[in-house]
Amino acid sequence: MDDSMTRDAGTEDLEPKDSAALGSSGRQRRRGSAPTIYDIAELAGVNPSTVSRALSKPGRISAPTEAKIRRAAEQLHFRFNPMARALPTGRSNTIALIVADITNPVVFGIVRGAESAAKAQGYTLVITESQESGEAESEAIERILPSVDGIVLATTRLSSDRIREIAEQKPVVLINRAVEGIIGILPDIDSGVNELLDHLVGLGHRSIAYLAGPEASWISDQRFDRMLDATERLGVALVEISGNAPTIEGGRAALRRVIAARTTAVIAFNDLIAIGLMQAAMSEGIRVPQDLSVAGFDDIFGSELITPALTTVRAQLITAGERAVLNLLAELANDDSASGLPDNPLLTTTLVVRASTAPVGPDKPQVSR
Repeated sequence: MDDSMTRDAGTEDLEPKDSAALGSSGRQRRRGSAPTIYDIAELAGVNPSTVSRALSKPGRISAPTEAKIRRAAEQLHFRFNPMARALPTGRSNTIALIVADITNPVVFGIVRGAESAAKAQGYTLVITESQESGEAESEAIERILPSVDGIVLATTRLSSDRIREIAEQKPVVLINRAVEGIIGILPDIDSGVNELLDHLVGLGHRSIAYLAGPEASWISDQRFDRMLDATERLGVALVEISGNAPTIEGGRAALRRVIAARTTAVIAFNDLIAIGLMQAAMSEGIRVPQDLSVAGFDDIFGSELITPALTTVRAQLITAGERAVLNLLAELANDDSASGLPDNPLLTTTLVVRASTAPVGPDKPQVSR
C-alpha cells in the first residue's frame, strides 16, 4: 500500500525537536546546509518519494498527507531549486529579461510588467544588463542561456542576425525592436511622433532638432524616419544630431551641437537626454522654454518633477513588459492563443504636454548663447 495512505491517520506533531536537524536515517544535517526532501520526509514521517510527489505535482496524494508535508517544508524553510528541477524536465521555469541599462528609469516599468506576468504563471524572472554594449549583451546571453527557458530582449543593441541565432536556441521576444520571424512588442511610433510635431509646429517652431539615441538603437532610427515624413508634410526643417549617450550626461554633452544647429525646438531620443540638455542649457543662461523648447520620449518617473516639467511622449512600459512575457510563455507552451494577443497590436503612445515647450518668442527666433 502507498506510504502516503498508510500514514494519513492522525495528525503527527510537526514540532522539529531534534528531528528538524536530522537528515535521512537520523544523520545530523550540517548547520547552514539547505534542507532536502529527505529532511522533510524525516520530519513529516513519510517516504521521500511521497514528499517529491506532494511538492512537485500537487493533488497526486491525499490532502491530509500533502498538507502535513507542506507544513514540514515550511518549517524547514525548504525551497525548490529550479536548476535541479530542470535536469529531468529540461525546463527551469525561469526566464531572462535583458536590458541595456538597468539604471534607466524606462526599464522600471518594463521590469514591473514582466515580473508581474511571470509570477502569475509560476515563473521566476532574472534580469541582466549590457551597459549599452552589444558585445556585453551577447556575452551575458551566452552565460544565462543554459539556465533559462526563454529570453525577453528589451532595448537590445544586438544585430538582427545575432538575435536570430539566439532564437534558434531558445524562444525570444523583443521589446521596441522588429526582426522578421520573431515576436516584437512595439509602440505606435507614428501616433506619438505626429502628435509631438503637430504640437511644436502649432507653437510656431519651424526648425527642429532630433537628438538621436545610440547608433544600434532600432527605435531611434524609426522615430527619425517618422519625423522626416511628418516634417515634410508640415513644411518645416529637421536636423538629426547623432552620437548621444542615452543618459543625462549625454544630454548635457549635446548642448553645443544644439546651439550650432540654430533650432528653436529639440526632440530628444529619451527623457534622460532631454533632462540633461535642459540642465546644461539653463546653466548657460538659455531659458527653457522661452529660448528653447525641449521634448522627450517615454514619460519616465521624474519627467514631471523637474523644472520646467518635461513635455514627452508617454509609452506603455508596464504593458510592454507584461505582453512580452505572456508571448514568451505562449511560445514555450507552443500555443499561439495562450497570450490572448495573437496579433500583438501596437501599443498606444500619448503626447503629454507640460511646461518645457512654448511658442517661439518674437525676440528669440533661434537659440544662441
